[in-house]
Amino acid sequence: MANKREKPPLPSVMERYLAYLASVRGMAARTLDAYRLDIARFAGYCQKQGIAAERATRQEVQRFMVDISAEDKAVVTVNRALASLRGFYRWLVRFGYRKDNPTELVSSLKIPKTLPVFLWVEEMAAFAALPDHARILWPLRDKALLLIMYSGGLRISEVVTLTVGRVAEDLSGARIIGKGDKERYVFFSGEAVQALKAYLPVRQERLRQENLGDRLFLNQKGKGVSVSGVRWIIHQYAQRSGLQKRLHPHALRHSFAAHLVNAGCDVRVVQALLGHESIATTQRYTHVNMERLKAVYAQAHPHGSKKSGEASNMPGTLVGGNRGTR
Repeated sequence: MANKREKPPLPSVMERYLAYLASVRGMAARTLDAYRLDIARFAGYCQKQGIAAERATRQEVQRFMVDISAEDKAVVTVNRALASLRGFYRWLVRFGYRKDNPTELVSSLKIPKTLPVFLWVEEMAAFAALPDHARILWPLRDKALLLIMYSGGLRISEVVTLTVGRVAEDLSGARIIGKGDKERYVFFSGEAVQALKAYLPVRQERLRQENLGDRLFLNQKGKGVSVSGVRWIIHQYAQRSGLQKRLHPHALRHSFAAHLVNAGCDVRVVQALLGHESIATTQRYTHVNMERLKAVYAQAHPHGSKKSGEASNMPGTLVGGNRGTR
């Protein structure tokens, strides 16, 4: 069986392009791996067509996009593949390998305007309390993991690479290395701090000496937990939550953002806390608040959709409601 981490073979010109991204552009290793997968896939497609990838035309690029779209790939995955190819061909033109860029007239797919999956405050509080009651896996670690991801708005890649050394001495926050190796500071809630205080002593007992990276969150073997490990942990609790939502690690980050925006936090502050490059990415969380207002109107207004005498069955409130957050 092939090693899952084995890098796909590439034509030499593509290897030179990736070396350029790593050495000159200083691209992060994870981003570089994504670029490699995308252009390797295109190289394989071109090989089947009997052409060299560096000499492909706009028609080949378009047909490639159609092919991967037909495989039920997510829109963002297809657009990322096109972005990888655009960068490759811009590099070819810049350094004289070819005169034109065949991706210039190829359009990205339109991203559907859907609300991100998130938990209402009461749902999030119940979900974070699951490790206390479910008694599965490693409860002290799991509760700290869920609360740190939620209260800090962390990406899954950020939580698995977070080290003890980057956590504040009083555990109230941490320096996070995000996309593009950009650093930002995040804050942890009081409940998250308490969960960390309970977890750290047992973490120290299980820590393996070879864990030189000093990762904050460990697996059962005493080594840093992996991305797939965090996904698996959250999936186990999602199955026991009873929530009719497709929960995934990013849903905790979505919940963090939605709760702050709904509480009236300035969108640019939320943008900084999330580490978003574009304000447009953060602004989609304002739609969560709008949907909430529409639902409240439909339930409460005499001309809304609520039938006379119908009891309200609204979902849990966001931050700023009667119960607040934990």
